[in-house]
Amino acid sequence: IFVKTVWEEGNSNNGNKWTTLEHKGPLFPPEYEPLPNNVTFFYNGNPVKLSLAAEEVATFYAKMLDHEYTTKSSFQENFFTDWREEMTVEEREQIKKLSKCDFTHINKYFLEKSEEKKAMTKEQKQVLKEENNKLTEEYGFCELDGHREKIGNFRVEPPGLFRGRGEHPKMGKLKKRIQPEEITINCSKGSNIPVAPKGHKWRKVQHDNTVTWLASWVENVQGNFKYVMLNPSSKLKGEKDWQKYEVARKLKLKVETIRRQYRDDWKNREMKTRQRGVALYFIDKLALRAGNEKEESETADTVGCCSLRVEHITLHQEKGGQEFMVEFDFLGKDSIRYYNEVPVEGRVFKNLKLFMENKDPEDDLFDRINTTYLNKHLNQSMPGLTAKVFRTFNASTTLQEQLNKLTTADMSLEEKLLSYNRANRAVAILCNHQRAAPKTFEKSMQNLQDKVTGICMNGKTESVVKRLEEQLKKLQLQMTDREENKVIALGTSKLNYLDPRISVAWCRKFNVPIEKIYNKTQRDKFAWAIDMTEEDFQF
Repeated sequence: IFVKTVWEEGNSNNGNKWTTLEHKGPLFPPEYEPLPNNVTFFYNGNPVKLSLAAEEVATFYAKMLDHEYTTKSSFQENFFTDWREEMTVEEREQIKKLSKCDFTHINKYFLEKSEEKKAMTKEQKQVLKEENNKLTEEYGFCELDGHREKIGNFRVEPPGLFRGRGEHPKMGKLKKRIQPEEITINCSKGSNIPVAPKGHKWRKVQHDNTVTWLASWVENVQGNFKYVMLNPSSKLKGEKDWQKYEVARKLKLKVETIRRQYRDDWKNREMKTRQRGVALYFIDKLALRAGNEKEESETADTVGCCSLRVEHITLHQEKGGQEFMVEFDFLGKDSIRYYNEVPVEGRVFKNLKLFMENKDPEDDLFDRINTTYLNKHLNQSMPGLTAKVFRTFNASTTLQEQLNKLTTADMSLEEKLLSYNRANRAVAILCNHQRAAPKTFEKSMQNLQDKVTGICMNGKTESVVKRLEEQLKKLQLQMTDREENKVIALGTSKLNYLDPRISVAWCRKFNVPIEKIYNKTQRDKFAWAIDMTEEDFQF
């Protein structure tokens, strides 16, 4: 297939990703626009005219007054600490308690602005749309090896307050405005180098064709690198995606050997080897993240498999009628709680007891190993294999197995979609992809219930009754799907861990329109899979 050839051809370039790369650099957010004089901030009941820097940060908090974040004490404390750093000495002398601050006038002003925007005429909206399109035309594309490629996130994120996911300890901290002096530009030698905004210069301009990013900087809250990357639909991104899933498919041929190996490791005389065997068992069986060592600046107490502490697991010789139960309770990526009770094999249970002997709760469970050591060992078993590949492999394998089990050709389209979402949910549960129930959940369920109630069949002709029965069945399937999906996030696994060829092949085999599974953005990202996959593909 032509598409496949294109990706394979781009893969043999000595690690170089491109020959020529030219772009305009990132687009910066507009400068802060001061509040009108009639919009006032009050402290202890008195109006206070804030300095520009302090006023801007105050607006970030004011815009979020109606959000539950501003009710959380850690959000309030972090915000107030960072806000005071932006104040003048006089403001710090005066403003000492967040509880005495009144942001309601500022909040009301922004709500009115929002309503004004909603009430804009069609013509006004069109003008805005055209201005936006012009900016996208100028900054949203680059020239890569003579091809015009779309850029993903070409806008520099505006300043604001950090939210984080879960109960993140840094929520409420100030995300500062990024200046050109903090940004590194990457483009090819001899190309038109992007021009920095007037009065500014770039931190650095480099010509590194072994990486695919166009610009980068470090954000101040967590010290993470941020990148301007190509759009997911670009050739380079598609090639990388395809290779990732091919490595996971290769693991299928090796996985039984690897499983035999780590089971043998459980009885090895060396403690380090035993710990490696048990850790790999957890990564394989439970799809746990490996647990990379965090930066010193990262204060969130999140862990993965290799960084588990004794306090994160409880052993039960017997629980709920099952032997050798392990209870996990820790904060994983993005401070999302991982809680699970699983039966394990006797030798794993015995080893865990051994690993926990004479240790305090805060001691490492796997104190002899780390992620680097684990990945080095896996790479010897199969080139390119890391702990992360297991997560992709097990997620994709689960989806394939569930789809094969749950779908039959005689199902209606709605039944097939429910089967697909159930298969996807099985993966999301395996990967611990949770979410809070959407705020609109009860309302949307009530709307569906009202539609169900509205279908009254008394006195209707046979053909009308048949149509209404079909309608009723569709609505009931939708309600079931929504209820089951209430606290599970399907998007993460769909975008990152599931080989899209499984979904495309399933759509082709069961005559399901691909648009029912992937939205426009996802179809662009997985264009390579849509182009190359036949209905008989199996992961």
